[in-house]
Amino acid sequence: MKHNLQTTTTLHNGVTMPYLGLGVFKVEDGPEVVQAVKAALQLGYRSIDTAAIYGNESSVGQGIREGMAEQGLTRDQLFVTSKVWNADLGYESTIAAYEASLEKLGLNYLDLYLIHWPVQGKYVEAWRALETLYQEGRVKAIGVSNFQIHHLEDVMGTASIKPMVNQVELHPLLAQTDLHDFCKTHGIQLEAWSPLMQGQLLDNPTLKGIAERHGKSIAQVILRWDLERGIVTIPKSTKEHRILENGSIFDFELSADDMAAINAMNQNLRVGPDPDNFDF
Repeated sequence: MKHNLQTTTTLHNGVTMPYLGLGVFKVEDGPEVVQAVKAALQLGYRSIDTAAIYGNESSVGQGIREGMAEQGLTRDQLFVTSKVWNADLGYESTIAAYEASLEKLGLNYLDLYLIHWPVQGKYVEAWRALETLYQEGRVKAIGVSNFQIHHLEDVMGTASIKPMVNQVELHPLLAQTDLHDFCKTHGIQLEAWSPLMQGQLLDNPTLKGIAERHGKSIAQVILRWDLERGIVTIPKSTKEHRILENGSIFDFELSADDMAAINAMNQNLRVGPDPDNFDF
């Protein structure tokens, strides 16, 4: 049972990471994302996930600073993630991209830095840069995003440090069971982006029935399903009442039958790009 918004998982290097965070994908830079971050911190969230390509790191940083001041938080109480974009993959360019993200966020370090996509021929060199940043103590943890098993095997074949996190599209129609098993075997924490399938699951009859039995929303059931599987999840929202709802998942548990019914929904269906067939 995951007890509250501050409950954490421990990565293989000993760093702790909250199971639930706020994602800000496609939230425009400016007051909207500032207020979303501040609302999340006020409601008890301690993990914020952004990326260079989102174009909102400056306002995320503003929201973090203002939220910390309002809530009396210190930097070490927060877990902040960003990601290096495809155009910057490479040794020197990845390190430069990290510094640029820090400057925009107004932070001295990141808790987690990820390679955003496994661009063939580029991600192994980028991983070497992340290892340097980690070994120099400039980032607390390093990982990847959208990596499938063969990408992870490729990186681990030459890495001196294996990824601590793999953030991927994951929801009931894309359960990622094989990838999850692989990550568990190798001590890599799996993390879900688009856990609500960009809202496409919010009228699903199977999920609706489970939600009604628990007196919860479909979104809450999906996020609880993630947690029961030991998967970190970062639902995106800009609305305070939705941020509150997404965080209110620690007062119920799904039964074995509930979990089986949701697991059976898997269709290996993506709403985002296929990591093996994309062009950015």
